[in-house]
Amino acid sequence: MSVPETQKELDGLRRLDPQVIGAVYDRYFPAVYRFVSYRLNDEALAEDIASEVFLRLLEAGKKNRGPETNLKSWLLTTASHIINDHLRRVYRRQTVELSETITDPDYLPPDTFDLREQNRMVRSALAQLTAEQQDVLSLRFGAGYSLEETATVMRKKVNAVKALQFRAVAALNRKIGEVLHG
Repeated sequence: MSVPETQKELDGLRRLDPQVIGAVYDRYFPAVYRFVSYRLNDEALAEDIASEVFLRLLEAGKKNRGPETNLKSWLLTTASHIINDHLRRVYRRQTVELSETITDPDYLPPDTFDLREQNRMVRSALAQLTAEQQDVLSLRFGAGYSLEETATVMRKKVNAVKALQFRAVAALNRKIGEVLHG
């Protein structure tokens, strides 16, 4: 997207132009949703949080405090803050969600059970990483962003993102090992 086009979007958002708001939502919602979904592994919650990001964009636009240059970066940074706030609340108030259809794992096909267990272990290990490590992994592998895009969103240099990603992957491997052998 060209710089003038991005500036048109930012100007349209400040004016609360319904067509610009709709176009921005259509263009960026999928990326925000993928990012949130990868971090939380909960489709309904990801949809709620992604929607909250766009509500905050509108509120910021009303107050003339929205993004000034990089809309995509602002949206993903806001999503990251909302995710971190949500996780803090969840960790303070531990809850257990019951499935609407509780099934006995013995009746699941072995492949399905193994895949669920593997996914649970990876999610458990991922949750033990720092928020910044989770963000870099979510952006790079969940949302499929390039190093440059990830650096822009995280407001870091590309080499810093590379180092952070390397440390995050190493930490994730260690945590998975702990979960497996712990």
